[in-house]
Amino acid sequence: MLTRIVRMVFRPEEVSSFLENFEKNKKAIRNFPGCHHLELWRDFSEENIFMTYSYWESEEALNKYRDSELFKSVWSYTKTLFAEKPQAFSIKKLQEVQE
Repeated sequence: MLTRIVRMVFRPEEVSSFLENFEKNKKAIRNFPGCHHLELWRDFSEENIFMTYSYWESEEALNKYRDSELFKSVWSYTKTLFAEKPQAFSIKKLQEVQE
């Protein structure tokens, strides 16, 4: 399992456009083959900073999504709204600490 976190900083006036576009596409992204989980996070203090948090079956599944028409259409629009270059992290869980 691969966890993908993408941090995005938007121009403040574009936040509502981003949220509308995410709302429109979130089910298609979540239901893309190989995607097992999708969350949208908002920074606690900075209202124009968002992160997507997703689980992918494998790096190959993530790459198939990144090569898809769905990703290309969502990302080509989203990147026009940025105030800063986005940061993406692909990670795997090393351990989970319980009580």
